[in-house]
Amino acid sequence: MTATVLITGCSSGIGAAAVRRFAEQGWNVAATLRNPEAARFEQGAGSVETFALDVTEQRSVDQAVSRALECFGRIDVLINNAGYGLFGPFESATPEAIGRQFSTNVGGVLAVTRAVLPQMRERKSGVIINIASLTGLVAMPLYSLYAASKYAVVGFSESLSHELAPLGIRVKVFAPGAVATDFSGRSMARTFDGDGGPYADSIRKVMAVFQANRAAGGASSSPEQLAQALFDAATDGSAQVRYVVGDDALAVMQSRKDLGEEALLAGIRQRFGLASS
Repeated sequence: MTATVLITGCSSGIGAAAVRRFAEQGWNVAATLRNPEAARFEQGAGSVETFALDVTEQRSVDQAVSRALECFGRIDVLINNAGYGLFGPFESATPEAIGRQFSTNVGGVLAVTRAVLPQMRERKSGVIINIASLTGLVAMPLYSLYAASKYAVVGFSESLSHELAPLGIRVKVFAPGAVATDFSGRSMARTFDGDGGPYADSIRKVMAVFQANRAAGGASSSPEQLAQALFDAATDGSAQVRYVVGDDALAVMQSRKDLGEEALLAGIRQRFGLASS
């Protein structure tokens, strides 16, 4: 029987690349996004069907999963990819902005996982892959809320892996570094207006470092590289839970090991010009 993957957040970037990669490998792909009419996917060797899904709406989640099961009969792999970044000082974040960050990046992962689990549990097989971030392992400045949401995804995934192992379901969490997508554009929201007021200097310094990194090509991975890594993890049959992906992410984690926690954090502040005076 042809294997089926359900992927959230497929409008662009990693999600869209993952749709293409799994379809090229002959999989059935349930590609979900808020506006499926705007999506155009090549069928490849597998079958691709699009489904409307807003991860912040339980009814939308339940309907999309139900329709995917009606279409393909089963979901072998779930990739929780939908999410966005909230950038800026915590102090200036409104309660609405905080709620949206967590309802999308955390609540969405919980809702889709809960909807998919019963049929995996009944078959005693399946793989759940949650996309976190390097910032869910080592937090970067002015991403406090985004980092908190991704730390939550890492913790949820690692605990859930223990819970579901006796049921034959493997849980994996991805912590990619920088990815060459529009994450800092269309998918990025800010906690502040104008220049950020009392945090203006910090915002200017942090943005300058990120912009210089992008201009220099950085060490970012392509969406296609991430998609291949996702396919490999979905099919490797291993009990590995945490996947750190990208040369930049691997370098940061090696620095944590070599330098220790406090020296690494001090180095990050120094790099962004945020060391205390």
